[in-house]
Amino acid sequence: MLQFPTWKIALVALVCLLGIVYAAPNMFPRNTFGDVPSGVPGRQINLGLDLQGGSYLLLQVDTAVVVQERLEAIVESARRELRDAKIGYLGLGVHGKAAAFDVRDAADLEKARQLARGLDTGITTKTEGDRVIVELTEQAVLDLSRNAVQQSIEIVRRRVDETGTREPLIQRQGNNRILIQLPGIDNPERIKALIGQTAKLTFHLVDTTASVADAMNGRVPPGSKVLPSVDNQGPSHYVVKRRVMISGENLVDSQPSFQDNRPVVSFRFDSIGGRRFGQATTENVGRPFAIVLDDKVISAPVIREPILGGTGIISGSFSVQEAQDLALLLRAGALPAPLTVLEERSVGPGLGADSIAAGKVASIVGLVLVIAFMVVAYGLFGIFANMALLLNIGLILGALSVLQATLTLPGIAGIVLTIGMAVDANVLIFERVREEIDNGRSPVNALDAGYRRAFTTIVDSNLTTLFAAVFLFALGAGPVKGFAVTLGIGIMTSMFTAVMVTRLFVAMWVRYRRPATLPI
Repeated sequence: MLQFPTWKIALVALVCLLGIVYAAPNMFPRNTFGDVPSGVPGRQINLGLDLQGGSYLLLQVDTAVVVQERLEAIVESARRELRDAKIGYLGLGVHGKAAAFDVRDAADLEKARQLARGLDTGITTKTEGDRVIVELTEQAVLDLSRNAVQQSIEIVRRRVDETGTREPLIQRQGNNRILIQLPGIDNPERIKALIGQTAKLTFHLVDTTASVADAMNGRVPPGSKVLPSVDNQGPSHYVVKRRVMISGENLVDSQPSFQDNRPVVSFRFDSIGGRRFGQATTENVGRPFAIVLDDKVISAPVIREPILGGTGIISGSFSVQEAQDLALLLRAGALPAPLTVLEERSVGPGLGADSIAAGKVASIVGLVLVIAFMVVAYGLFGIFANMALLLNIGLILGALSVLQATLTLPGIAGIVLTIGMAVDANVLIFERVREEIDNGRSPVNALDAGYRRAFTTIVDSNLTTLFAAVFLFALGAGPVKGFAVTLGIGIMTSMFTAVMVTRLFVAMWVRYRRPATLPI
């Protein structure tokens, strides 16, 4: 166990050197080195919300809206299929948690039910008299909700990243909630506005045959709907066709721009969207085309000529900031369902500074006590263990910097705990060496037997703690994950420093001093 070939010495030295190099930037003020590419020394540990200050948001995804939209899509499909099959119907629409319609002729009831079965996957159909009822299965509702939450998380992440926020924490909490932590953001109003807007962009034909006044009084033609307008220079409401000609899902880019010295948003479709856009504008020249964002008409320009390039411009009463935010929202994509802010907190940087100061004090006190104990208990070998402990701290900081892990207050607790645990392996080894000396072994044989026989115990004890850290990381959330990360890294680095670094110091000392007795 005391034999160290040259390549192994070089490898241990290289690992320790890399740990120090990657940990060193954390000794300088934050952002001293600016933006450094990944993997290059100079990147500092990211501080969490409780250390840096920032904003905390807890959002809830309104998954019922997704289910409602799926039912409305089934209704539109049923309307087309029933007309094509020449089946008379009444009262087609969404009623509660189901889509339903009445068949005029009882002879067409079974045919209508068979037609309804093919409207969508994940549905069940039943009849009550002359009424056909289409319901989503429990599994279909569960899948819709789960997918809506996951998609919302991805879109929120893209929107937050577009604002330049560094190292946000965005994760699922429970069945339909999203936890967002924004370190360094002490005024989350703009972020909250960007996150909360659904940004569902659709293009509809304006129903020019319908009267807005009649629609406002509840007489909306089948296949149409009335929507408010946000353009103060035009009508207050529009009656538009329910059919979506093109949706924002086909957008690939949107940028703020200027037209006639007014802020506008230019957009570009993918090949499928460009083809649909070109077809819609070609077939409807001379008709008003409504641009709808979150069920509000931004503008309804008249199609003067076919637009075949797959690009267009959204104009309205925008300010420069509003045009920039709208372009950002369209680039990031639409949320599948509205988000509601359930909880909002702001953490001031002063509290984070106090936490860092307290963490430093705890770390220094713990380190001093451990160093003093090892020197008193084991003399020269305790000094070797303390040197390895300092390298261990450097390796932890270096690993956190390389991984760009976010350090939280529980993470500092994990480091403090690691400082105390880091010398456990050395204590086991040194006590085993003492036993071997008491049994009459020579110094070299006692050291060799002590390291060899303590190795299994060291591995077992550290592996059980490492498994606990892995489970904490897998099952925990937020601060618990931060604690698990630092604890797991600390366990691995402490095993390395105890089994390799301290042993290397002892082996080199024995090789050059050839002692008759051990100072332990």
